[in-house]
Amino acid sequence: MKTYLNRNTIPLGALLVFLFWAGATNGEDAPEQRAAVGQEFHLDNGLKILIKEDHRAPVVATEVWYRVGSSYESIGSTGISHMLEHMMFKGTPQHPAGELSRIIAANGGTENAFTGADYTAYFQDLENTRLAVSFALEADRMHNLSLPPEEFVKEHQVVMEERRLRTDDNPRALTVEQLAATAYVNSPYHWMIIGWMGDIEHLTVDDVREWYHRWYTPNNATLVVVGDVDPKEVVTLATRYFGPIPAGSAVPTPKTHPEPLQRGERRVVVKAPALLPYLAMGYHVPVLHSTTNPWEPYALEVLAQLLDGDASARFSRELVRGSEVASSADAGYDLYARLPSLFTLDGTPARGKSIQILETALRDQVRRVRDELVTSAELERVKARAVADKVYARDSIVYQAMQIGMLDAAHIDWHVADEYVGRIQAVTAEQVQSVARQYLLDDNLTVAILDPQPIDPKHPISEAPLGGNNVR
Repeated sequence: MKTYLNRNTIPLGALLVFLFWAGATNGEDAPEQRAAVGQEFHLDNGLKILIKEDHRAPVVATEVWYRVGSSYESIGSTGISHMLEHMMFKGTPQHPAGELSRIIAANGGTENAFTGADYTAYFQDLENTRLAVSFALEADRMHNLSLPPEEFVKEHQVVMEERRLRTDDNPRALTVEQLAATAYVNSPYHWMIIGWMGDIEHLTVDDVREWYHRWYTPNNATLVVVGDVDPKEVVTLATRYFGPIPAGSAVPTPKTHPEPLQRGERRVVVKAPALLPYLAMGYHVPVLHSTTNPWEPYALEVLAQLLDGDASARFSRELVRGSEVASSADAGYDLYARLPSLFTLDGTPARGKSIQILETALRDQVRRVRDELVTSAELERVKARAVADKVYARDSIVYQAMQIGMLDAAHIDWHVADEYVGRIQAVTAEQVQSVARQYLLDDNLTVAILDPQPIDPKHPISEAPLGGNNVR
């Protein structure tokens, strides 16, 4: 299980790092070649359109990505991006609440949405002749959202209950939330996507309306289309439905929020009703956006795979099955975050083992990477697995669309994924050791420990696995 701390409402847990491959060709292409081509277009109102053909099946994935998420918020308004995402399903004058979902279902499709730290996305998967249905609905709510007060009152309660179930009543989520709040001092990754309950409680429909008009404009959005489509027809349809929407005012430039240098280990203990103790650790690390050495994020990616890529990785092999000090142990890193993030370790001690024993074991694994070069055989195995994972991800048009949209919405050139395989294959054992020595240091570490408290039988808790990097 890969773990990612910085961008989640419940930030430790499984996360697919969505990548895609696009290549440029000249002249006529064979069908299998055409499936690899990505094209970019822009409408006069600023809407960006990214199209990737994949003709293996008569289906299409369409997504609208807005470049706004919880990392664009400020103290006092945390959770507003997620609140607006919920309200986007509450209708327009033309399509009242529930009508969008009904129309998509009637056309044999599926739809959903999610909020991340760096973006909010809305998507439908349909048969390829139904593309106009998706465009008509998304264009309508991009510009004509009703935001009826009575619907806000109901959805406001839903979001607060979501916060209670996913975070307040989930001891691991509470621990992760405190880890982020302790590790980040100035970064907006300091709070989770769901937001602080006190802020959510005080959100108003007027707050959400202002957020909608500020960020939900065609010049702050990207339309991603992947599947069995003709790019010219896609652009024609997009122009028909999205073209009449006026561009919004200049999109605010997000603050950089530089994180001050951490000058010593930080620790936090979370006392909450729980069945088992839990440990979460995070080291500040650079990402593609922030690094001065382009190879470093890829070396950190390989390091995460080395520790926790599959059943043959070190944590599983040596801590879970070997010494049996952990019932679970995970590592994770997101090189595509918009802001500098965390390299995370987490785990639960095995029965009869203490949280201190588990922490010592995780620290010993980090120390070993700092002190010893990984062998060429192990490094090649890790690289092969990492590359294979990305290649297999191309089989799904939904993942392909997600890969494109996530990169673009995080202000990363969506072609950068072309470099992934080559960059990973170029990582050396010395580079893996270098990033471990540079960043995986005690003075750069934050540790959060869950101290289990008695459980009230009248108030159940959630011990469910933690979620991924987005919130619906």
